Amino acid sequence: MRLDDLDDGNLDDDVNANYQRGGGGGFGFPSGGGGLPLGGKMGCGTLLIVLIGALVFGVNPSSIIGDPSAPTQQVQAPTRSEEGSACNTSEATRFSCQVLKSNNDTWAPLFTDGSYRKPGIDFYDRSGQSGCGAAQSAMGPFYCPADQKIYIDTTFYDELKTRFGAAGDFAQAYVIAHEVGHHLQYLTGRADQVRKAQARASQVQGNRYQVAMELQADCYAGVWAARNKDRLDPGDVEEGLRAAHQIGDDVLQKATQGVVVPESFTHGSAEQRMAALKLGLRTGNEDECEVYFR
Repeated sequence: MRLDDLDDGNLDDDVNANYQRGGGGGFGFPSGGGGLPLGGKMGCGTLLIVLIGALVFGVNPSSIIGDPSAPTQQVQAPTRSEEGSACNTSEATRFSCQVLKSNNDTWAPLFTDGSYRKPGIDFYDRSGQSGCGAAQSAMGPFYCPADQKIYIDTTFYDELKTRFGAAGDFAQAYVIAHEVGHHLQYLTGRADQVRKAQARASQVQGNRYQVAMELQADCYAGVWAARNKDRLDPGDVEEGLRAAHQIGDDVLQKATQGVVVPESFTHGSAEQRMAALKLGLRTGNEDECEVYFR
């Protein structure tokens, strides 16, 4: 994927990037309260939210995309970057910043009332802090609505390649674009609607709502890619679809616990995730991504 021209020397400021040096601490996820719906063309509207954590360590994805206004526990302010550029810490951080900038450039004009707010991005090494509590590598990349930032230890890209068999720069771009999708859900009020519905629902129904959230975020990632087709290289789409397949709940459950339990899905099956990404890629229309809530 060709994004080098997006590095204008001010990437850190463009995407509100930070690299946390050190960190750590206990978990403290938000709960209860209400969200903040905003206007715009999209109206009412992770890939890898806690990808490993949700399946191996039991982290509940809905706790991360929950109410941004609720208080957290044991949360420390992130350590700010040392002198130098967060985006240029490594090739992986630079590419992640470029992808985020491209997403912002794509989505901001679609909020015709000017209400789009750029999400930030925080990189960390093994452990750090977020507005939603502790950030740890085992959680995978995630979006925190409390501070509207994406958090990622970029060694996850290596994990994506070696453990999940999803190599390629577009697979990495898919990770960031999916998390931006969750930011869109926060801005449009969709995340708040789902959280309230989950509070009234059974565990199984709550999981279904969560799957809808993840599939819509996958679809948004596809829309972003479709609107930037001129930047795609041959094979990029296949890389994204391979990643979508490999992080399907059924594929991951089969690999980690030897049995597939559809009622416990929180992100969608491999087939569903590929279909969601394809929908966005085929249509390039964010309104089509509403199908998961009809």
